[in-house]
Amino acid sequence: MADVGPGPGPNAVARMLGLLGDEWTLLVIQQALLGATRYGEFRERLPISHAVLTRRLRVLTEEGILERREYQPNPPRSEYLLTRRGGSLWPVLVSIWAWERRWVPAHAEPLPAMVHTGCGAAFTPLVTCSGCAHPADGETVVAQWGPSGSWQRSIPAPTTRRRATDSAAGLFPQTMSVLGNRWGFAILVAAFVGMSRFTQFQAHLGAPPGSVADRLAILGANGVLVADDGHYRLTEKGRALFGVLVTALRWAQRWYTGPEGLAVVLTHTGCGGSFQPVLVCGECAQPLRGGHIAVREIQRESR
Repeated sequence: MADVGPGPGPNAVARMLGLLGDEWTLLVIQQALLGATRYGEFRERLPISHAVLTRRLRVLTEEGILERREYQPNPPRSEYLLTRRGGSLWPVLVSIWAWERRWVPAHAEPLPAMVHTGCGAAFTPLVTCSGCAHPADGETVVAQWGPSGSWQRSIPAPTTRRRATDSAAGLFPQTMSVLGNRWGFAILVAAFVGMSRFTQFQAHLGAPPGSVADRLAILGANGVLVADDGHYRLTEKGRALFGVLVTALRWAQRWYTGPEGLAVVLTHTGCGGSFQPVLVCGECAQPLRGGHIAVREIQRESR
């Protein structure tokens, strides 16, 4: 994708990365999607400090992901309910969960399976095109900058927010190597659209050479990219992140697109139409709904 100019400010992609590029934020959203609403419930489910949880709940409320409602006046007590914007994040979390479960064996305990209550089966989500209903992947979807798109406008501002790299939960350890760093995610996107050389990443992203080298090394160590004769190419594991990227992009452009228009325009070469991702159940092929997904706890063998 060629740049179309710096533009007036951060676009939908940058706003999404600035919000979701933090593991504690993703974990709080995940627990909200699983039914947590009260401060104490989040504290019980996550190994998170009071200060960190308070900050994340405040940010998520300010961003319209959660809505704070008082349920007890004396003493005052509030609960945090998902808004439509927050509830529509479920495809991103489902895609992350599926990728970590398939490709990251280093979890302290295996992630539970997701169950589609529509057919009763444990499933893996598949990405399809909303126009033709055929499967889609990084080979069949072409990306171009839209009216508000450019590399410069898609990079979020630097953040000093603490990441949960030492979290006992550790649900998304390798996903955060991508989403948890603004240059790492940008390099991954650039790799999906065909960039492969160090000089290309550095020039198009405007990143410091040291930052590019650091993120390429981390993505390589995680098995997402492989170095080959001066080129950095996506591995099968890296290409499997397609679902995370396109569901996050769709969410961002639904809720943060400004008056100029879209940041990124996607086309599905299979049908030639505009591409919007739809997740379907890998077992029954029916479209997934957030309310029809349950978590099946792993049954441990008795000794």
